[in-house]
Amino acid sequence: MIDLSQLPGGELAEKGLVDYAAGRVTPESCLLAIGWGRLTRAGLPMPGRRPELFPDPELQLYALLGREAGDAYGRYNALLRRFISFEQSLAHRPSLV
Repeated sequence: MIDLSQLPGGELAEKGLVDYAAGRVTPESCLLAIGWGRLTRAGLPMPGRRPELFPDPELQLYALLGREAGDAYGRYNALLRRFISFEQSLAHRPSLV
């Protein structure tokens, strides 16, 4: 298994995997739910799918960010860009095993 923290945005994926597996709805677990298809196609071992917790992860992510101080829209876009960078880096790895 590769060290996800070595990829751009890997810290988001690592926290998202832990939070998702524990059933916690956090910005990181929402990102994991958003990228589920792409991450599984890239071969990332994923926890059991929990669609009941994430019926609309994009809206859930935005709502979570809206509860915090600052610009939710800017943070939303920045997190998505960082996670897309992670997904792209992961997809270009020769193997995860």
